[in-house]
Amino acid sequence: MNWIETLGIIAACCTTFSFLPQAIKTIREKDTSGISATMYTIFTTGTILWLGYGILTVNFPIMFANAITSMLAATILFYKFRYR
Repeated sequence: MNWIETLGIIAACCTTFSFLPQAIKTIREKDTSGISATMYTIFTTGTILWLGYGILTVNFPIMFANAITSMLAATILFYKFRYR
């Protein structure tokens, strides 16, 4: 693994795990009043598309980051629509 791939993995971890506190808070409190459904819909779609790109280009940091981020963002989005 070279330094560029290491940099990508570190960046992927930072951006991916930044969603974890929001997902935990949303699941615990079931309060999504401060979350934009439009933003999360677009964002979730974007991360799914990035995941597809990562798979097609066999880019591990992009696959890793977007697989987890998609799941976390989709969870938040699910709660947004469920507890409207």
